[in-house]
Amino acid sequence: MERSFDLAIVGAGIVGLAHALAAARRGLKVVVVDRDTRANGASIRNFGFVSVTGQQAGQTWQRARRSRDIWAEIAPKAGIAVTHAGVCVTARRPETVATLEAFLATQMGEDCELVAGPALAARFPFLVGQQAALWSPHELRVESREAIPLLAAHLECDWGVTILRGTTVHGVALPAIETSAGRLRADAAIICPGDDFTGLYADELKAAYPQLTRCKLQMLRVRTAAAGPDLPCAVMSDLSVVRYLGYAELPESAALRARIEREQPEQLANGIHLIVVASADGTRVVGDSHHYAATPDPFGDTDVDELMLDEYEAVFGTRPPVEARWLGTYASLPDRPMLRERIEGRVRLVIVTSGTGASTAFAIGEETIAEMFG
Repeated sequence: MERSFDLAIVGAGIVGLAHALAAARRGLKVVVVDRDTRANGASIRNFGFVSVTGQQAGQTWQRARRSRDIWAEIAPKAGIAVTHAGVCVTARRPETVATLEAFLATQMGEDCELVAGPALAARFPFLVGQQAALWSPHELRVESREAIPLLAAHLECDWGVTILRGTTVHGVALPAIETSAGRLRADAAIICPGDDFTGLYADELKAAYPQLTRCKLQMLRVRTAAAGPDLPCAVMSDLSVVRYLGYAELPESAALRARIEREQPEQLANGIHLIVVASADGTRVVGDSHHYAATPDPFGDTDVDELMLDEYEAVFGTRPPVEARWLGTYASLPDRPMLRERIEGRVRLVIVTSGTGASTAFAIGEETIAEMFG
């Protein structure tokens, strides 16, 4: 007997799960289908950093604020630990300070502050050689490799969402959903393929978005002497200020970019900026780099790792031992942070194309479900 649902979602990464939550909250009967037997993609290969401050002004920033609120609500119910909150954006150049001051004057600077002088060492004693730091209270940090499975379990146990793993969707012709485990029936479908552009609706994607590609990033886990989380917040640096569009699109950032192009051309050429977050076991996750290709190679580059550690040392004054290295990939478009396509009738295709899935997916899910179901 075919199982029937109000909505079928293809893909159990953060984007798919966010849509499942939004739909379940409206009382819809939801099934999520994923080809992998466990979480394996971009959603667990990142920092678990739910960032608001520095996101591009406008819709992305607003989505990040809403998604952060949903994370804060859902995390304790799902048993997801928030390791720390807030972000410290460091500034070791006067041009960075000027950019952060300009940011504070915008709407996005609300509740943020610039810390400098004697207060800097008192507030952030782990920093070395910095002129100032922007403090934002808005961010959350979860351990993504734990949070995504816990979120999926919460959806199953507390919201009645059905999750079918190890199952491939071969075709969608509503109400029929053809899968490797048999046929399902659904009144609507949302396809969340992440950075796999070769499956469902591949031709439509290629025709509509010829610049759609994949981004490979390198990540590190370093060991510190602490027995538990040894940072009170996430930490970013000057390189982040010229990459995150909430800062980089400000006119004041042009002088900073020009200086970094002179002083750190290799970091810019490899798309490196610094994010550091603390884990409960006393390690820190450090990254990341950005390299773009339709089919990224599967190999890490130790020279790139060393460039990331150079920036780490410039902020913290130490160079810790590396405990683990891994690669991540995500979908990328140069001119938009996400895409949502109406394929036909009640079928939508949704992809985050900016590496901001953890930060914006919950809001995107609410928008999609509201558009489809009223």
